Amino acid sequence: MEEWATALGMPCCWGIAGAWNYGRGLAQYLVAAEAQVYEVNPRRTARERRRARKVEKSDRLDARAVALLVWREAATLPVVAADDETAVLELLVTEREGAVAEATRLRNQLRQILLQLDPEHRECLPRLRTSAGVDAATSYATDDPSPLAQHRAGAVRRLALRLQLALEQAKALACPIEALARARFAPLTQICGIDLLTAGTLAGIRGPGRRFATDAPLAAYAGAAPLETSSAERVRHRLNRGGNRRLNAILYRIVLTQSRHAPQVQAYLARRMTAGKTRREAARAQALRRPHHVNNVGAALVAVRSWRLGCAVARPTERTTRCRPTRPPTPRSPSHPRARVPCRCARSTSCSSAMPTGSRGRSRSS
Repeated sequence: MEEWATALGMPCCWGIAGAWNYGRGLAQYLVAAEAQVYEVNPRRTARERRRARKVEKSDRLDARAVALLVWREAATLPVVAADDETAVLELLVTEREGAVAEATRLRNQLRQILLQLDPEHRECLPRLRTSAGVDAATSYATDDPSPLAQHRAGAVRRLALRLQLALEQAKALACPIEALARARFAPLTQICGIDLLTAGTLAGIRGPGRRFATDAPLAAYAGAAPLETSSAERVRHRLNRGGNRRLNAILYRIVLTQSRHAPQVQAYLARRMTAGKTRREAARAQALRRPHHVNNVGAALVAVRSWRLGCAVARPTERTTRCRPTRPPTPRSPSHPRARVPCRCARSTSCSSAMPTGSRGRSRSS
């Protein structure tokens, strides 16, 4: 494929759908060959296919959709950079999250079996979230001589051993993550709600280089930017359920921590709720301001100078009503007077939204 592109005799760039997943090997090979590689969201290729006359799915149609997207919107697509220490962080963080998820699943399974064995087991066993509780579960025994109870007790001991191993792995993986994060991304920890583990996770998710040109694409990638659902004169936005849910959850936890310990964020949330927002809506508005720090995670002076929580992302949560004129009446005769129709915004008659009664279409406010 590289030889075919070279034979074209002209500069070319590459677009890869899933450049950070299954297509990562190919993307890194092309980057090492000093080629320009863009990351293409598979959802955008699906929308490009649906524009065709026949809605079909094949590798050829996918390649054509990716090529059209790169040709038309290369300036807005994320550029793939060579792997650096953020790739190591992503690998370690993903493995640790898997160990933590496995530990949670094992705890729930242990509680279910212990509840069947002894409904009052919490009075004699420490909590399973403590190391003492896990150690007690590894040597659990029951006085019930029935075969079912004995097999359940054996299952508790085996599950406790697996839980102990998962917790040990998660703890062991936290050490290299914190060491890598301390070496380069330590300034992030000066922001309330971010420790070394969170800083390493943010750096691993963001990836190498300047993956997102501005804060707006990163906010959309994190699912923090609301989706506009405006109609007629009413400007509305709804919650974005898409995006990277891992990054979205991290941003939300940061906001929750700051809402309890950061006076500036507490004042911001109070101001939002005074304006008529619910506490959840105010928290979402605050989460929309967080991608600014994530996008600058690789800079030398990352986020410390931006503690005032400024963000370049447009804030659609500050909703305003568009100034639109009323629809003019239909003239009954050619001699109908062309009077100016006042605007709904209660401005003066010199408002730019006022329009002659005979004009067609609707003008927006300046």
